[in-house]
Amino acid sequence: MTQNIYFEWEDKKIDQKKLIDTAKETWKNEGNKVTALKTLELYCKPAEGRCYYVFNGNSKGYFSI
Repeated sequence: MTQNIYFEWEDKKIDQKKLIDTAKETWKNEGNKVTALKTLELYCKPAEGRCYYVFNGNSKGYFSI
């Protein structure tokens, strides 16, 4: 079964895969290996244009959506 979750607001649309891929890329850009990423939590706030993340329960930040 294929699953997709889409977030829509105003004139924007983003899917869960894009959010996860962007978070993983952020993790890598911070000098980490993808294999070291054990947990990923994402909190989307479309009104702010941001997606907040928590890597491995302690590394926090956000990226623009």
